[in-house]
Amino acid sequence: MTAISRTRKSVWNSSAAMGMYFINLVLEFYSRVIFLKYLGTEILGLNTTAVNLLQFLNLAEMGVWTAIATSLYKPLHENNYDEINRIVTLNGHLYRRIGGLIILAAAVLMGFFPFIFKKMELPLWYAYASFSVLLFSSLIGYFFNYKQFLLSANQQNYKIIFSYKLVVACKVVAQILAMELFPYPYFWWLGLEVGFACIASFSLHLTVKKTFPALEKCQEGFKTLRKKYPEIIKKIKQLFVQKISGFVLFQTSPIIIYGLSTLTLVTLYGNYMILINGIISLLSAMFNGMLAGIGNLVHTSEKGHILKVFDQLFAIRFYVIGVLCFGMWHGGQLFISWWLGAEYLLEPLTLGLLVAQFFFYVNRYVVYDFLSAYGYFGDVWASIAEVVINIGLSVWLGILWGLNGVIAGVLISIVIIAFGWKPFYLFKYKLKTGFGNFWAKMLNLSVTMAAAWIATGYIAPFFPTSAAVNLGALIINVLPGVAIFTIIYGLLLWLTSAPFRAVIHRFV
Repeated sequence: MTAISRTRKSVWNSSAAMGMYFINLVLEFYSRVIFLKYLGTEILGLNTTAVNLLQFLNLAEMGVWTAIATSLYKPLHENNYDEINRIVTLNGHLYRRIGGLIILAAAVLMGFFPFIFKKMELPLWYAYASFSVLLFSSLIGYFFNYKQFLLSANQQNYKIIFSYKLVVACKVVAQILAMELFPYPYFWWLGLEVGFACIASFSLHLTVKKTFPALEKCQEGFKTLRKKYPEIIKKIKQLFVQKISGFVLFQTSPIIIYGLSTLTLVTLYGNYMILINGIISLLSAMFNGMLAGIGNLVHTSEKGHILKVFDQLFAIRFYVIGVLCFGMWHGGQLFISWWLGAEYLLEPLTLGLLVAQFFFYVNRYVVYDFLSAYGYFGDVWASIAEVVINIGLSVWLGILWGLNGVIAGVLISIVIIAFGWKPFYLFKYKLKTGFGNFWAKMLNLSVTMAAAWIATGYIAPFFPTSAAVNLGALIINVLPGVAIFTIIYGLLLWLTSAPFRAVIHRFV
């Protein structure tokens, strides 16, 4: 695959993902208002907790997707369908076994629901109903749509968006309309969740079948395929441990918060996380279309070119994330007040910690993407250390300082592992160049961002503001400051960062 075709497919993926992002953004925030109105904070807090419990069970799958995808870059590039069919069949065997394990684990977990939800004021059957519906939606993928990773590995994420995610968006619209028009809104939410899960999965299945007509099930059994691809099994075991840390970073926080406080505080925290996750989804829409291209790059290019692309991706991502962080800090509280009301605000210190957590969490992904592209997952100890640091500090600091302590625990674990060990691991063993260069570039980008932040703080007060709480006031209060920061930060990076200038030239 040439650099031009990699770029072209990245543009297709990013364009489709950006369009889907804005659809989901509108639906996410509007549906939250409707769900709060008709379901209440208790049910929303319950659903948030149920989702996190389910994601804990889905740890069994973590690692399979990435290990399989990295094994497909070469056979897809060579159009080797014999190899592709064997790898896909192996993935099907693995996913069916994982699905069975999740069913068993879910049955055991539901036996502890009376203890887990003992502080819940709703009847206990609400917890069983929400969890069962979400479990069903998740299990369809294990038994029916395990082939979709072929689209991602072949840089065709846009087909997943059109065939699956668009149907999921229609589900949210249907749930909103049902709650507005019919009685028993919770039952409508349950029924539509199940119905659209089936429709979306069938649509995705047809898309994969049409895209890869030569794809067929290999007749070799699981034991034979496992022996034939020992490297895939090894990577899955390594990734299983590594992916746990990614889950722990965010997904255990609501559970810890609930253990230390109430479902209401989980809902308040969840409101801010919807905002943050919406911004993370924006970044995913912009950059995830490049993942398979990076995989192709590291298998077909020489080290000098790979290093140049790494620096460019890191610079542009740092810039975009800096702008988003400034916007979150500058307008986060105003947005929550306009969206849900002042009664749903958390203190400014909490917002600041969430912005810092977001900054370090999403900036780590360039390093992680390159490690994934190389299939380099041997530092299992680092993931175990991250889990121990994360949970230990979140619980300890949460007991001392409440919600702020839980967030601080997550932040500290990210900085230690994602910006200490992981870049060192990538640069020493794969890129084989000085780790100090990475930190020098990061320091330059960070100092430039701080200078732009300070300069904007002096200029922004000269622009008019509004005391009203509506969409127009939100735009008047936030947009000028964000625009000033974007321009100043961009100009400073243009003067101080050669990789940033190279990215801008490429875009032009």
